[in-house]
Amino acid sequence: MLITSGDKTPPGSAGLRAVHVYAIAAVCLLCGLGLGYFGLGRHLAPRVAQQTVAPVAATSLNTLPGGHPKLTLNQMKQMADLQASSLLEKSKADPQNASLLIQIASIYQAAHQFRDASGYFEKALTIEPNNTSARTEMASCLYYSGDVDGALAQLTEALRYNPKNVNALFNLGMIRYRGKHDSQGAISAWQQLLSSNPNLDRRPIVEQLIAEAKASLRTKN
Repeated sequence: MLITSGDKTPPGSAGLRAVHVYAIAAVCLLCGLGLGYFGLGRHLAPRVAQQTVAPVAATSLNTLPGGHPKLTLNQMKQMADLQASSLLEKSKADPQNASLLIQIASIYQAAHQFRDASGYFEKALTIEPNNTSARTEMASCLYYSGDVDGALAQLTEALRYNPKNVNALFNLGMIRYRGKHDSQGAISAWQQLLSSNPNLDRRPIVEQLIAEAKASLRTKN
């Protein structure tokens, strides 16, 4: 859950607090964030899972629900700073608390501040290197920031700690497929996902992606 900011509004941001609740809700809906259908509770529709995921370069979002004006990424960062402020203070007093750092990272991630988010995930992982969920989230942030190789490295490391992790295996396949155009590598990751999780409830989606990747290989050949 995101931390509410109370009545503290930064100078020069008149009107920002009025759309605060709507904005944060819209951010969560619009981000998608998890690269694929298994992203830690932020599931995308199956067709979205098959679309190319590119690093975020847009300067603004569409109009928010209820007709509120669209927000720039700078405004979203202001809101993230407000949301994270109390947690940042707690973290200063308790710097070895990985949970606080992950909460801070998640706030920045939800606001499309992916570089900030990955930095806080990285700090948390120096404390809890075997936290596979946090490492997988960091990989998503790196990917959206344009660091495809860094994202793949983090997923590989996550799987070293937990070789059967559903999110890590799925996203490994997605990034290989969409970020590296490595169809064979994606197929390998997704097949490993299916073999290590035989009761996977979204198995048809993974099988569909494998079929798509195999078709792309035939096209190349």
